Amino acid sequence: MLDSHQLNVFIMASETMNFTHAAKMLHMSQPSVSQHIQSLENHFNLPLFMRNGSRLQLTEAGMILVPIAKQMVNHSIHIDEIMSSLHGDIYGNIMVGCSTTPGKYALPKLLALFHNQYSKVSVTCCVSPQAQAMEMLSNGDIHFTLAGNSHITGTSIEIKKFICDHVKMIAPTDHPWSKTGRIQIEDLFSGKFIHREKTSGTFQSVEEALRTIDVDINQLTTVMTLGNSESIALAVKEGLGVGFVSESVVNTLNSEGIQVVVVDGLEISRNIYFCRNTNYSHSGAQEVFWEFITKNIM
Repeated sequence: MLDSHQLNVFIMASETMNFTHAAKMLHMSQPSVSQHIQSLENHFNLPLFMRNGSRLQLTEAGMILVPIAKQMVNHSIHIDEIMSSLHGDIYGNIMVGCSTTPGKYALPKLLALFHNQYSKVSVTCCVSPQAQAMEMLSNGDIHFTLAGNSHITGTSIEIKKFICDHVKMIAPTDHPWSKTGRIQIEDLFSGKFIHREKTSGTFQSVEEALRTIDVDINQLTTVMTLGNSESIALAVKEGLGVGFVSESVVNTLNSEGIQVVVVDGLEISRNIYFCRNTNYSHSGAQEVFWEFITKNIM
């Protein structure tokens, strides 16, 4: 009979492609991981990995097993949570995917409130680009995710509005634009901009908003591209240029050395949604979390 623990070991090995790394992640010894994989291969009478020295590669059988193994492990976890709930408590672990800004500044407060009510439910946040988080949700690798509307695809995705994220332009306090705190649209073309990467929700929101006022973001002078809003704020503070960041970043970080600058006629905001995949069954802990989200963010 298949062992869900062995399948979990196989899943970790398939993700790391390294038995030693998998062992560290699972708090096991490397020989124990190898033994579990060998037991599975003996059970199926099929090789699951091709071994070339220290390098691993999934065989065709291994690639077929990965999604099935994930489904079985998830069902096993689901069973444990249901049986534990019969004692009258809500148990379980929830996996939430999120992009950097909503994950760092908006989600923790909500999770703290949830934990106060359901202390036996643990929550793991997987910070990743929105497109990657949505793919993980579609594959059943996570239970919930935060995403902007442009990244939500598929009829099986159920959504709840989380926040409206306003994006502000910031400049150093000694920048000419900071003297009045307000500029005209045509002034944008004389600025030196520090942008997020093109796949980020912030960049895409800025690009779309600029398009509505007939400004192509590629026409603006870009001096630097950075991977998170905090880095942009610090670079702006150092006088390297101006940039667009979430209002939550401005409100949370020390704003000394930074000035919000209004661009007449330009409003940038994006709705962030909580999403779950209705193609998968949800444990008691997941249902409670979804109900909690619904009551606390609308």
